[in-house]
Amino acid sequence: MNRKLFMKRRQLLKLAAAGGAAYAFGRLPDAVYAQAVNAYARFADYKALVCVFLFGGNDSWNMVVPRSAAEYQAYQLARQNLAVDQATLLPITPVTPLPNGAALGLHPSMPEIAALFEQDAACALIANVGPLITSTSLAQYQARSVPLPPQLFSHNDQQDQWHSLRGRAQSNTGWAGRISDALGAQTGPAIPLNVSLSGQTLFQAGESAGSYVIGATGPVEFFGLDGTDALSVARKNGFETVARAAYGTIYERAYSGVQQRALESAQTVNAALATVRAPNPVPFATPFPASPLGTQLKTVAEMIAVRGTLQASRQIFFVATGGFDSHDDQVQDQPGLLANVSACLDAFYRATVEMGIAQNVTAFTQSDFGRTLTSNGDGTDHAWGGVQLVVGGAVRGRNIYGNYPVLRLGATLAADGADDVGGGRFIPTTSSDQYAATLARWFGVLDADLARIAPGIDNFTQRDLGFMT
Repeated sequence: MNRKLFMKRRQLLKLAAAGGAAYAFGRLPDAVYAQAVNAYARFADYKALVCVFLFGGNDSWNMVVPRSAAEYQAYQLARQNLAVDQATLLPITPVTPLPNGAALGLHPSMPEIAALFEQDAACALIANVGPLITSTSLAQYQARSVPLPPQLFSHNDQQDQWHSLRGRAQSNTGWAGRISDALGAQTGPAIPLNVSLSGQTLFQAGESAGSYVIGATGPVEFFGLDGTDALSVARKNGFETVARAAYGTIYERAYSGVQQRALESAQTVNAALATVRAPNPVPFATPFPASPLGTQLKTVAEMIAVRGTLQASRQIFFVATGGFDSHDDQVQDQPGLLANVSACLDAFYRATVEMGIAQNVTAFTQSDFGRTLTSNGDGTDHAWGGVQLVVGGAVRGRNIYGNYPVLRLGATLAADGADDVGGGRFIPTTSSDQYAATLARWFGVLDADLARIAPGIDNFTQRDLGFMT
């Protein structure tokens, strides 16, 4: 055999690390493909959830701002040099009027979200939402008389809380992964139900179900095996020969199986994507921002466009963008960050409208935590509750769900208020379990299985927040 084409096991590992194996499955192949059964027997329709994670902790008190006189005055006093100019706020008028004539506005860098909220009624705001184990008052927090999520205000810990909804328990699964477990199926023979365009994530890890991790523009094929020339074809044949060899241990067999399936899945998905990419007609004319988030969401839209080829009836996508840890330079940095989120979510929604599938696709944001209402001089610090966005044709839009502080009787968006544990850190009045359960129920999870997805849901009176049709 030609020595250049002969690959030993060590060479296989090296080649895999250089190429598509880094974008393969996060769990052993038997665990992943045991779930790869046809979901059409249960679902005759298609639905997709798209999690847009804002890493760093978005300061949502400058994303959604009081604009009525009394509430804005309290906000401005607390925010000091960080307050958004009242005259520049983009007015929003929820279908359900706010108490006492209160009014809100969006940051001036988010005209697309304002239009989705006001004109399209395809955007809802989920107010003061965050990890909770049970409903918690300020007195209960101070007395520690109810269980609280551990390591509050910590980036990694609170990201994990959003991903897993684990409360005080240990968990190696996320709520999207548990949805896949509960449905008992992946999307079809090509790829799992969960697809991440932003690396491995706890959010999509299941007990038996795995996720498929791809790059921002799609699966990355193995280096040196993706060409059509004779040498690339020979390399591919050699790779497959080594990968399919009879290995002696379960670990070797599992790893070689991962490589085979990674190669096969990358080829299948890339072939499907090629049918909707240049020089072929694209499935939508909507331009996407050239930012990393825009690129990821464009690829998600293309993956949705080829759902028939991939035999997908249910899909959950994970995309992400960062830079929201605004301890410093918030006034300079946040407008651009919010503008990017606004433009990207709008482009994604417009693409789903063009494809005639807007009612079947819902995008939603998550972030580490909210931020302090008070200024640290040049930015804000880690906090707890915040505001999240939900966008899609099935969203009961143009409304606010949950209790933005100005909506609470006798409360205003001010430091030292009824929900402030110190420094303008607000206790959430809506739990991330309720948020996830509402999305999961729309996705097709049975009510009886919601506690499996959101373990703390039975600690709250309202299991469904009502923002999905």
